[in-house]
Amino acid sequence: MKWIVGLGNPGSNYEKTRHNVGFMMLDALAKRHGISFGPSKCKALIGEGFIGTDKVVLIKPMTYMNLSGEAVRAYMDYYKVKLEDMIVVYDDLDTEIGKIRLRYQGSAGGHNGIKSIIQHTGTQVFNRIRMGISRPEPGFAVVDYVLSAFPKKEKEPLERMIEHACDAAEFSLGHTYEQTMAKFNG
Repeated sequence: MKWIVGLGNPGSNYEKTRHNVGFMMLDALAKRHGISFGPSKCKALIGEGFIGTDKVVLIKPMTYMNLSGEAVRAYMDYYKVKLEDMIVVYDDLDTEIGKIRLRYQGSAGGHNGIKSIIQHTGTQVFNRIRMGISRPEPGFAVVDYVLSAFPKKEKEPLERMIEHACDAAEFSLGHTYEQTMAKFNG
């Protein structure tokens, strides 16, 4: 069973912000496969279902971004799942809008949600789908930028990126993560 963790912040005021592309991707994946999110468990909203014949669990931490690791750890401990079956989906300033980058290890790169997951799991080795949000213009504070909504001109690349990330997650179910990276990092 694979479990896919999308990072974001709970609440309607954050819903369409750059920091919430992880949630956006999970919503799109859930919609594709008729998966609905149930009540909160393990500090997260959880949706269970199937993608093809593969059982998947979609997880949206409700802890706010900086404490995402608490929900990951709570889920791991309660359900005794393996870290190597997890994929974390999140926003990445160093990737341009519309592009995704897959990795299976690395530092947090300044991302507080990833920093929290590394802290709570004790490792930097886990599968990731990084969704590009580009860097802000000079003089625009990063914290304000990631909590701002996508402008209209980025709507099409955003939608394309979300679909591409969903495709990558689906492909990873039947392939190694190395094969998935080779296909989707091109």
